[in-house]
Amino acid sequence: MLPCVACTQAPGEFVADPMPTPRCHASTVVELKGGDLLAAWFGGTDEGAPDVAIWAARQQNGRWLKPFELAREPKIATYNPVLFHAKDGVLWFYYKFGPSPKEWSAARRWSRDEGRTWSATEYLPAGLLGPIRGKPLLLRDGTILAGSSVESYRSWAAWIERSTDNAQTWTKHGPISIEGPAPAGADRHGIIQPVLLPLDDSGMRIRLLARSTKDIGRISVADSADGGRTWTKAKPSELLNPNSGFDGVRLRDGRYVLLYNHSSTMRTPLVLAMSKDAEHWTRFLTVESALGEYSYPALIQAENGDLVMTYTWNRLKIRMVRVKAESVK
Repeated sequence: MLPCVACTQAPGEFVADPMPTPRCHASTVVELKGGDLLAAWFGGTDEGAPDVAIWAARQQNGRWLKPFELAREPKIATYNPVLFHAKDGVLWFYYKFGPSPKEWSAARRWSRDEGRTWSATEYLPAGLLGPIRGKPLLLRDGTILAGSSVESYRSWAAWIERSTDNAQTWTKHGPISIEGPAPAGADRHGIIQPVLLPLDDSGMRIRLLARSTKDIGRISVADSADGGRTWTKAKPSELLNPNSGFDGVRLRDGRYVLLYNHSSTMRTPLVLAMSKDAEHWTRFLTVESALGEYSYPALIQAENGDLVMTYTWNRLKIRMVRVKAESVK
């Protein structure tokens, strides 16, 4: 059995306990200058309810401060916050809103003082959604590649939104769809919520891993050889996927780590896997293994080399776990 973070020394903690709302989901986390963390998520009476807003909490000197409301839309639900820094140091916050993912619009705010104060809300043009669930990929030259996607009633497809001016403007590339036709009787088919990993330091070779519908049952993979402008068709990988989001990161030593649900039907267990080539993966740590929902993780590598992750804990709380650098073997 793999070592289990949640059931041994329990290094994890809830970003707020009690939470400010009855239900919560879809967290994002970013490391701030000096080592503090900022996490955000959506919360309210239930996903899709008109009272659902974006909440955030700051971890300062190792202690989580009281959550605060970061965005709310009048009489309509918000979803999937994403926090990230551009190369110029600006901290960006993107989120979605609408009655359902099929009818999303997007908005954003930004901060120049590491989240202490924020700009007014800016609404994106129709058809532009920004990073749809996970953090973008920041290339060495400052180019930002944001994994985006669109969910229609019968088909799902991934897109890439690309910025070369520190997230001021974006160009849209795609769609990236799964290879082959939908199986007979499938009510929806395709891929969404891409995670982007660089395959080398050139900024050109990028691998996309995407959430897949249950008829596919595995994380799907596509590649770009021109910096995210064009992509191959996506194909199922060796990694199981229960139609749920996941996250990954390329470590500074060149290895890759993925945090995902190792199941084709349930959002448990939540495990960490390692790869040298972003193709063949070895599970090395179980974060959660109990029955329930442990899902939609966000994963980053901190400045000190630690892995920092947040994830949905049974839709009731957001949990943060830190895995020390020396344990990432």
